[in-house]
Amino acid sequence: MAKPNYSFEKRQRELAKKKKKEEKVKEKAGRKIGADGEPEAAADDAEGTAPAAGAGQTAA
Repeated sequence: MAKPNYSFEKRQRELAKKKKKEEKVKEKAGRKIGADGEPEAAADDAEGTAPAAGAGQTAA
């Protein structure tokens, strides 16, 4: 029976962690760039709640 290569498995886990961390940093940077002009999340919330509030008031 073959012996497990723990060094290879450890290196793969380390690479996966590094890749995930880099993706998080890139995502964070993207949000920061979007926040310079107008916050993306706030713009989405404002657009999403305004029509719903208007529709709710006319139905009530």
